[in-house]
Amino acid sequence: MAKKLVIVESPAKAKTIEKFLGQGFEVRASMGHIIDLPKKGLGVNTRKDFAPQYEVIEKKDKLIDELKAASRRADEVFLAPDPDREGEFIAWSLKHTLGLRNPRRAVFNEITKGAVQEAIKKPRDINEDLFNAQQARRVLDRLVGYKISPLLWRRIQSGTSAGRVQSVALRLICDREAEIRAFVSEEYWTITAILSKQRQHERFEANLLTRLKDIAMFNNGENAPDGEEQIQAVQNGAKKPQAEKGRIKISSQEEAEAILSELEGAIYRVLKIEEKEQRRQPYPPYTTSTMQQDASARLYFKPKKTMSLAQELYEGLELGAQGHQGLITYMRTDSTRISDEAQVKVKAYIAGAFGRPYVGPGRTGKAKATMQDAHEAIRPTDVNLTPELVKPYLSADQFKLYNLIWRRFVASFMAPAVFDTVRVDIVAGQYVFRARGSVLKFPGFYAIWPREEDEKSLPPLSRDEVLDLHELKPNQHFTQPPPRFTEASLIKELEEQGIGRPSTYVPIISTIQDRGYVEQEQRRFVPTWLGATINEVMNKHFPSIVDIGFTAEMERKLDDVEEGRQPWTEFLRSFYGDFKVVMDKAEAEMDRVQKPVEEIDERCPECGRHLVIRTGRFGRFISCSGFPECRYGRSFVTKTGALCPQCGGDLVERKTRQKRRIFYGCNNYPTCNFAIWERPVPDPCPNCGGLMVVARVGQDPVCYNEVVAVQRFTEEKPRQDGTPTRKVTRKKAPTAKTAASTTTRTARRGSSATRKKSARATAGSNTATQPSRAKERPTIKRGATDRAATTRKKSTSRRATAKRTTKQASSAPGSI
Repeated sequence: MAKKLVIVESPAKAKTIEKFLGQGFEVRASMGHIIDLPKKGLGVNTRKDFAPQYEVIEKKDKLIDELKAASRRADEVFLAPDPDREGEFIAWSLKHTLGLRNPRRAVFNEITKGAVQEAIKKPRDINEDLFNAQQARRVLDRLVGYKISPLLWRRIQSGTSAGRVQSVALRLICDREAEIRAFVSEEYWTITAILSKQRQHERFEANLLTRLKDIAMFNNGENAPDGEEQIQAVQNGAKKPQAEKGRIKISSQEEAEAILSELEGAIYRVLKIEEKEQRRQPYPPYTTSTMQQDASARLYFKPKKTMSLAQELYEGLELGAQGHQGLITYMRTDSTRISDEAQVKVKAYIAGAFGRPYVGPGRTGKAKATMQDAHEAIRPTDVNLTPELVKPYLSADQFKLYNLIWRRFVASFMAPAVFDTVRVDIVAGQYVFRARGSVLKFPGFYAIWPREEDEKSLPPLSRDEVLDLHELKPNQHFTQPPPRFTEASLIKELEEQGIGRPSTYVPIISTIQDRGYVEQEQRRFVPTWLGATINEVMNKHFPSIVDIGFTAEMERKLDDVEEGRQPWTEFLRSFYGDFKVVMDKAEAEMDRVQKPVEEIDERCPECGRHLVIRTGRFGRFISCSGFPECRYGRSFVTKTGALCPQCGGDLVERKTRQKRRIFYGCNNYPTCNFAIWERPVPDPCPNCGGLMVVARVGQDPVCYNEVVAVQRFTEEKPRQDGTPTRKVTRKKAPTAKTAASTTTRTARRGSSATRKKSARATAGSNTATQPSRAKERPTIKRGATDRAATTRKKSTSRRATAKRTTKQASSAPGSI
């Protein structure tokens, strides 16, 4: 009989920890939260210090009974959910729901044998301040959501909702869209000279910088990016080129041609050479935000997928002879801090793998005012578990993320990269051109981290050296509006503004998409009519809720509650008083919003009225303006301009039913079932005349035959009927080893099924709720769910009896 019980959230985590603790310990999983505010109703008593009325989550009654029975058998109970506010709330709920008298709180930042055993040796009490901070956040979000959302239902559209943080995220997207629409593009030109040393083939580029008479003025105020750097900044979404003193500005083709005519016959001579050594520092280790951003940019993972994979790596995986072990530290953190022990190990690894010169002091970043700094940065639990070593035990996506985390952590403690840079000013007539070059002198952290830029080298040059001109290239540019937010850039903006916390970024992004407030076009957010309308109404009637500064201040006050500097009820009272006044005013003044109907230049084939575009449950569709008298309707399609390679029909944009993922299919479906994920383009392939597609956002179009060749081993095709896709992998002939492995897995599944069946047969019945401890404690109701469970049990019993009767009848002689 186990003497000590440890309760964690997930079965995977329980499996890992149980192996570390060994005999004398029983490890159980709570399967996440066991209590929550009710699904229906406010569930918060605003007249009695905002006391929450918690209820046991549906279908958790049996689990609670099992945990109660296990806790009665144990001499000591350890509560070990995740080390954050939410984990503290789960620990508190386990204590009060299970009726535990003196449970101990075990906290660890990584699931390794040493960390877990140390946490059990040095437990602490449940942190009431940490619990109250989470409780205050939950109640605050419930007050905002359950007060505003019903009003939006009545005045705008059913199913709409507002949230304290999601509404601010929506505002950021809508404000950016308004900025893009108001943007007025400006024309500008650059001139590039293609030069070389006299009578030599090696060529290099130099960009027109300024006039010779203005060179002193330009050099005195030179702090902003110039040349290629300025052009790159504009292409990445800057509104206009930097207006630097002395820099030449070319606003039209006429001005460019006038300069070109002045440069005819000019001699290009080296005016000045400046050489220096430049150091490039490594990036700090990952926080939740930077991990999600990098996984999105480098691996094309959505934040939700990134966090799911990180959770698996944190909870632990089977690593062959090394056993079950967590591979990374806790993945919800805003800190770049690294423990002293981990620093010693990673520096020793770098010295052994690359040499002592590659060991650096370590980059840990600067602490921000909004940073909680409760946990370390995200890092591998053991730096010696290299990606290559654990690759055989990980899935493809798990490996990609672990490889990214491991390399980022190791690189952050490596020496900076060292470049020899040269900057050459070249005079031609009355104008000055500038060329830049760099040579990697010492790779430093680039030995393990990929470089984002290519080197541009210059030939050896000397002052007053005359150069050969091969070509003068005038280039036309237009200033670009700021880019729309991607999932990664939105998370970055939320973090910089102090909105939300590491655990909230994924729910925020999921909510605004699930509600239909935004859509993604080429992986960038575009507000829908509904999202723009909700944002407009919230800005008008609830300006403080969608105010960025106000929301960031709420986060700081929640941090004060966590630190014990402010009681959680006082924090809620200070918010709710003003909020109630604003709510009453909005109830009286908010008008009903009628969605405009978009007409198209086409008549209804049945009644002759105009056809309009409407939005329904499954998106946009075309119907008759005379509805409901005329019920003509058809699906709304967006043509791509490309033709189907199978039948020559139009390729149109479609969406899958469940996840609403965009794919492209033939408009002649079901006669033709051709469908692809890649966006087709109208232009045919210049080589074979076939279909051209954009394989990844931001890349140039390629021939679809090349894409098919890359995907020949693993194919994942969309279906025209919108049903979920299946990943089809071409199988190899089984070997003796794989056959034995298959037999072992089958046996394990069989034994697992037997154990589950036995557990169901011996499960106990539900018990009554424990009495409340004190008046100020939130109530936890359980009676309703008990009655529901009893009803379900009786219904199941009746169905089982009916099933046995039917089976006996069907097995009788002569039955069909």
